[in-house]
Amino acid sequence: MTDRPEEFDLLVVGGGKAGKTLSMDVARSGQRVAMVERGMIGGSCINVACIPTKALVTSARAARLLRDASALGLVVEGGRVDVDLLRAHKQDVVEGMVAANRQQFLDSGLHLVIGEARFVGPRTVRVSLADGGERLLRGDDVVINTGTRPHLPSVPGLAEAGVLTSDSLLHLHLDRLPGRLVVLGGGTVGVEFAQMFASFGSAVTLIEGGPRLLTREDPDVSDAVMRVFVDDGIDVRVGVAVARVDRDDDDTVRVTLDDGSLVIGDDVLVAAGRAPVTDGLGLDAAGVRLSERGFVQVDEYLRTSAERTWAAGDVAGSPQFTHVSLDDYRIIRANLAGGQRSTADRLIPYTVFTTPELARVGLTETEARRAGYDVQVAHLPVAAIPRARTLRQTKGMWKAVIDASTDRILGAALLGAEAAEVITSVQLAMLAGMPWTDLRDAVITHPTMTEGLNLLFASLQPSPVR
Repeated sequence: MTDRPEEFDLLVVGGGKAGKTLSMDVARSGQRVAMVERGMIGGSCINVACIPTKALVTSARAARLLRDASALGLVVEGGRVDVDLLRAHKQDVVEGMVAANRQQFLDSGLHLVIGEARFVGPRTVRVSLADGGERLLRGDDVVINTGTRPHLPSVPGLAEAGVLTSDSLLHLHLDRLPGRLVVLGGGTVGVEFAQMFASFGSAVTLIEGGPRLLTREDPDVSDAVMRVFVDDGIDVRVGVAVARVDRDDDDTVRVTLDDGSLVIGDDVLVAAGRAPVTDGLGLDAAGVRLSERGFVQVDEYLRTSAERTWAAGDVAGSPQFTHVSLDDYRIIRANLAGGQRSTADRLIPYTVFTTPELARVGLTETEARRAGYDVQVAHLPVAAIPRARTLRQTKGMWKAVIDASTDRILGAALLGAEAAEVITSVQLAMLAGMPWTDLRDAVITHPTMTEGLNLLFASLQPSPVR
């Protein structure tokens, strides 16, 4: 390697959703692009996050369906979870997507560099290659898209106890089903894994230090999720913190809580949030400032503190969803071309893939009242939706928050079957500025879950004509 860097029009450090999509797009336009990736082709989403998790959620739902088959008039005998087949299913889905991504990289003409990048100056990185040697790369523009990793809290004994994270479980350790699983954290990752393993037959204890599960949701929504989990036989402990974790000689794990109680498990899964992957990148040399929590500081245009250096996705502090990272790509792509596209006022939906699903968009009732809106709230039990009856999936509740002064929809929380699909209809209505009466009166196919929007909004009274 010489001291003269290889020059590129665009240098991307990290191949997550934003980084890889931008790299391919710019490369296809004829520009010279290098993307440095440590080795997880396609990013964390398709390797250790969204895709393998949802593949396993599909298996967990199938296991539940087999157990409940008699309610549908079917007699199923001998159904059981086979961990080898489970792992093969997950790997087949992941490997297929990794292979597709690799081929897309090749077809686009980008230069894929596998190794560890460290900034040695503005827009310049030295890469320790995975197969040995080094390369020095420089970009006219640089994008940082290194993502996040699971956060391990500072709990005595935790690091020494051989605990699992979502990354390690999905990437390395899906070799057996724990008889007793203790999940630390009642956020999105924690609740998805807790219910998944309960469906596979594990005895699950879920511990959340906050006052309820999914604390970003309204209390009535969190309470509805809690009822589902209790019905599923999950032991949920809220309002207690973990004081210590110990692994005994017989390989069992003891989790001591701050109320003096003890939880025994075969494995502990830590789902306590994620931390940015910025250590070791040498960002000081690049002139890139970090926040107190270690995320890359960006403005609403995703520009960092360094000239012609951008950041996208989780590492930039964007909401930690792949669809947000994709929109970050759109913003940077437009701004590289001289535009002024911004992250301001994005309407971001998300789904927690429990069974039933919890899908959300916009403001919660709590947030809307705090912001000073004149709030109306529509409620609907999922059991009132005909399609839910035919599916035999009647658990859950729907809720929408309305600005009574304008009849505009401020937000919605849908806990019920197929909620991930239905929420898009609400999102599009919000983007279009439609009054809630349009969803109440729309002619929607019967019987579908989306038809429930007619029923949800029929519970409201329109504002007086002004």
